[in-house]
Amino acid sequence: HIHRLKTGALISACAMAGAIIGNGSFEERQAVSEYASNLGLLFQITDDLLDVTGTTEDLGKTARKDVEAQKATYPSVVGIDKTAEHARELCDAAVAALGPIHRDTRLLADIARHILRRGS
Repeated sequence: HIHRLKTGALISACAMAGAIIGNGSFEERQAVSEYASNLGLLFQITDDLLDVTGTTEDLGKTARKDVEAQKATYPSVVGIDKTAEHARELCDAAVAALGPIHRDTRLLADIARHILRRGS
């Protein structure tokens, strides 16, 4: 899946590095891995949404460049509404994945919610 090979892979690597440095248990590392996988895909999907719905000024980069390049993005394949729904589901899944971690995960949950809001 191409979306997991892009930004998602970088997010996963960073999250796993944090779990390792933080001496996370095997269960906690699995939870972080699931969280990061959902977070990475959430980031890419919201980026795709912003390309369609945002302005160049808001984004700080050229809006609609994926549309003009005829890239296969979530919005171009399933539409904006379904993409937004999937983004909400990914955010919920990312936050839920943090459940097995017996540490303060509020910041991680807030990151997922922030990514979701940026695409709204």
